[in-house]
Amino acid sequence: MKRPVLATLVLALALLHAPLSARDAPAAALPVPPSGVLGVGDAQLTPAFWIGLQAQPDRQILTRAQIDAENAKLFRLDPTMHDLAALPATLPHAQVAAWIKHLSKPPAHALYDEHGQPVPAATLDKMENDLALDAIPAQTSVRYGLVVQRAALRTFPTTLRVFSSDDDHDIDRFQESAEFPGTPVAIVHASRDGQWLFVVSPRYAAWVQKQYVAEGAKDVVLAYAAKTPYRVVTGASVRTVFTPEQPAVSQLQLDMGTRVPMSTTLPPDQPVNGQTPYAAYTLQLPIRKADGSLRLVPALLQKNTDTAANYLSLTPRNLITQAFKFLGERYGWGHSYDGRDCSGFVSDVYRSLGVQMPRNTGDQAKSPALEHRLFTSADSHAVRLQAAMQLQLGDLVYIPGHVMMVLGQWQGQPWVIHDVLGMSYRTADGSTAHVKLNAVSVTPLLPMLYGDDGSTFIDHMTSIVRIQP
Repeated sequence: MKRPVLATLVLALALLHAPLSARDAPAAALPVPPSGVLGVGDAQLTPAFWIGLQAQPDRQILTRAQIDAENAKLFRLDPTMHDLAALPATLPHAQVAAWIKHLSKPPAHALYDEHGQPVPAATLDKMENDLALDAIPAQTSVRYGLVVQRAALRTFPTTLRVFSSDDDHDIDRFQESAEFPGTPVAIVHASRDGQWLFVVSPRYAAWVQKQYVAEGAKDVVLAYAAKTPYRVVTGASVRTVFTPEQPAVSQLQLDMGTRVPMSTTLPPDQPVNGQTPYAAYTLQLPIRKADGSLRLVPALLQKNTDTAANYLSLTPRNLITQAFKFLGERYGWGHSYDGRDCSGFVSDVYRSLGVQMPRNTGDQAKSPALEHRLFTSADSHAVRLQAAMQLQLGDLVYIPGHVMMVLGQWQGQPWVIHDVLGMSYRTADGSTAHVKLNAVSVTPLLPMLYGDDGSTFIDHMTSIVRIQP
């Protein structure tokens, strides 16, 4: 997702009838099921199928200690990641202004609203004025807070949804990402009206509505994420128990990979928010008080929800199982629609296994902390094809604006699972068929064509990232 962006991503898949050559896929033809997705039947839409292809599905790819070391390296080497504990007490004007200007650039092209009408220049001018760059002091005292519910991170301090064309209603150009309950943030600036905060989270810097952040002391905020014991959300998402006694944590959505500490001081035989806790985990969640300050309160999460006492082991079985929990989820640009986009999908899957990643495709693809192979225009199709044939489960394949996670090799070619808008493919008679996916989907990799020039996805690979020792 984002920078660079393939806004109207179209995957093109070709039927396979010819022997393997520089431009052809494997000889075995892939069937075209009623869905139109080549080679994918009901069996391939189950994690068990892909787990069954693994020689050692329960082998540990990385130990917890190795993952911790890799995460530390990521925060040390990758400039898109932010170690909040290392931030100084005050930041100079230049640093705060640089963060905001890097994100909140004046639009270079016409934008349209949800009704297909051009966004007036006056509206865009007001949004730039709302950045309040002139109000940034020479030295900004850094404040801290915890996100209290799933909150959108925005390019500008506005909820206005804008699109690149008058017939697009999905790709909101001001939607950057989302943060989840309990995420720590550093607060470094406010909008002109004071209703938006520019925050720095561990892997993003953007605008968030003030109502979604509860301010607290730095030590309290940063200690929250390290508290034990805790639960890690291992399902696509779960919700806390309904409670009228504490509406702020009632049916609160917690997405995959979210780590929430448990409350350990409450007596187990006493009700929590009007309900017995014996069949639930008692979590400790942040809420925002009327004055904007932080308060930690108990909330119940049913024990039959999909959570674990720790991050799952990084094994082939768990990697496949976690990815398939999102199968069929609608594509959500920048974590919109209560979903996620391509880079959000792969990072949330890996996050449930304890592996941290940058948020966006471009940053993931070239992160100095991740093991990656970069491709340039000097790499021929044959070289790229050879690399594709050596792809392994869990590898991440990048093209401009898109990322795919490899499921393994089957029928002589690599297959991927990815969050994708659509696909098209050339039929046996040379015509082109189109299928709109707009969801997390399973597809083969090699037959994919890129654009209208007949080149393949592997011709446009920018990087392959492998999570390994």
